[in-house]
Order: sequence, then C-alpha cells, then structure tokens
Amino acid sequence: MPKHTRSTAMLTALTALAFTGLTLGTVLTVPAGAAAPKAPGFLAAKDLPPHATSTWSAGRVTAGVPEVIELDTCLGMALGGGGSNTWHREFWTDLDTTARQVSVKASSVSAAKGRYTRVNKDIKSCAKRIERAYPEIDATLRDYGTLAVEEGAHVYGLHVKSAWGSTDIRLLGVGRDGKTVTVVDWGQMGNFGNAPVKAFKKTTTKAVNKLH
Repeated sequence: MPKHTRSTAMLTALTALAFTGLTLGTVLTVPAGAAAPKAPGFLAAKDLPPHATSTWSAGRVTAGVPEVIELDTCLGMALGGGGSNTWHREFWTDLDTTARQVSVKASSVSAAKGRYTRVNKDIKSCAKRIERAYPEIDATLRDYGTLAVEEGAHVYGLHVKSAWGSTDIRLLGVGRDGKTVTVVDWGQMGNFGNAPVKAFKKTTTKAVNKLH
C-alpha cells in the first residue's frame, strides 16, 4: 500500500485525526490448535464514495486495531486495545483521500450495544477534546443523523483547520448488527463542502449490511 506524505505540520494534525495513509496492524495471536475467529464482512473498494479523479484501492482485512486508531482522539478510547475479535481494512486513492473500516465482534448483544453507544458518545465529544489537546487546531462536528439499517447506524462530519492553514474533512459512520459494531472512517483535504455525505451514507449502510 502506498504511503501518502504531506508537510510535517500537516502530518502532526492528521496523526491526531487518524488520517495518515499508513497501515500499522496489530498482529492477532491465536493459541496453538485453535481456529482463528472469523472476520465479519467488509466493504470493497467499489463501495467507497466515488472519487472524481482516482479509483479506490483496498488492503487486506487484517486482524487487530491499527496503531493510528489507538492514538486517535475520536475513536481510540472506544476501539483501542485490539483483541482477537477486531479487524480493520485500509482504503486509499492515488491522491490524498483515504478511508478505513474497523469492526469489532462483542461477546454479547448487550456488550455490542454498549460499544456502539460509547463510539457515538466519543465522536460527539471529540471536536472539543481535539481543541483542548491541540490549541492550534479548530474543530467542528456535524451530526448527519441516523440510518435505518439493521440495529442502527449514525453518520458524522468533522472539519479541522490548523493555525498554519491546513484544512481537512472527515466523515465517520458507526453501525451495529447483532454483536458486531463497525466504524467507517473517510477523510481528505477540504471542508464540509467537499464531503460526499449522501454517498458516504450509502457506504455506511453497505458496511452494516455486509457484516453478516
């Protein structure tokens, strides 16, 4: 998978938002003789919002949580820690647009409901937490509402602007089907006007429908 690079200042901001183009997967450890847990269904490259000048590419479905999510202000608290029932997949274009899907199989429906609620809560508060942690960044969250798919899904937009002039837009979709919670994370340089919200809602719906 290609590594997309930008200025050092911009990469500092994007590290806080989980949008470097790097795949830093956690290795899944399985006891000898035990079967590896089966991953839920994942999005394909064609399921991502169409890009005007580039096609999407997809990495492999990989066990664990990537390090960039562990460090992410919006998702790290709810999705960090890895585990044998977590998987992720990276997506990228030839330009600056990237995406990622992370899915977690909980031990019970009740635990999945709790995880889903926690992810939504953390996303809703992450703009304020970003500004507290990074005073040079202005962050704005928009709630794009719920989606009627399986046990539910929710879509958000996050715009961040740095003191040195960089501006980035991120879309986050969270959904649940039974014991499985999935998060779709899309981003590129730009603002809310550059966010393909309608297409991303379709992507999030597909992500939840594909879980099982």
